[in-house]
Amino acid sequence: MLIGLLTAIAASICYGTGSVLQAVGSRRAARENPADAGVTAHGGPNLSSTAKAAMTWEFIVGTILDFVGFGLGALAARLLPLFLSQTVISANLVITAVLSVKMLGIRLTRKEWTSIGVVCTALVLLATAAGHEGSGHSPRSTHWWLLAVTVLIIVGGTVAVRFLGARAAILAGLLSGLGFGALGVGVRILDGVDPFDLGALLADPALYAILIAGSGGMYLHTVALQIGSVNGATAALVVGETVLPGAIGVLWLGDASRPGFAWLAVLGFTLAVTGAVAVAWFGKHDPAPDPAPAPEPARVPVG
Repeated sequence: MLIGLLTAIAASICYGTGSVLQAVGSRRAARENPADAGVTAHGGPNLSSTAKAAMTWEFIVGTILDFVGFGLGALAARLLPLFLSQTVISANLVITAVLSVKMLGIRLTRKEWTSIGVVCTALVLLATAAGHEGSGHSPRSTHWWLLAVTVLIIVGGTVAVRFLGARAAILAGLLSGLGFGALGVGVRILDGVDPFDLGALLADPALYAILIAGSGGMYLHTVALQIGSVNGATAALVVGETVLPGAIGVLWLGDASRPGFAWLAVLGFTLAVTGAVAVAWFGKHDPAPDPAPAPEPARVPVG
């Protein structure tokens, strides 16, 4: 349990730091190339503008941290109940919010700090209540369903962003979270891992669901960071990444709380989601504008 928790916390730090660096890179690219930023007819970023953002050094470092977080998160999903591992990983919201103060010039309100405190409290409750993780064994039809749903989420999200434009920021964050949630479920049910069997691994539809969910979720999250608040987009991601995988883990994969602590797990889970939604609601910030230079005083002609 302890190793799983430390792994999930490390993944959370990587994801949170990566999100802020990606937001910095996205906004720097748009600021340096305003004429070439590129948008769809509905105001959303096109593939060209997203590619320009992805070429900044901040975005590249953030993406590397995302990959490290992905590996750590996958390990945590194998070691902990999904309702705990996904919620701890989703605490990257706290890292994102705190770093955005320094790196994006955002000032958090008292309501946002309170919401972040609620999320942290919820994580403590969940860690206290968590019991054993399930076996992860599931019928092959579940693996195919996971692949189909993952494709629907990513393709549907990409189409929605192109047609809704800037209005799709929270939706893109939510769908990217659902993609990452599907990734967590896929890691748990993946065949050919323990014991290792390359043939079984490559024949498992869950492997391809993981690949699609990871790459598609990263794309949608990048778009959400380009067109919306970094805190709001990340909070929406938290909801998608936490709620559905946690429910699937309990209902179908055998995840459980400690005996007599189910009520505490439900309370912690509810508070975590509520706190994330609150940050999304209160976190509609833009980076602080550069102060305008003060006008020079008028020169009075002498003589």
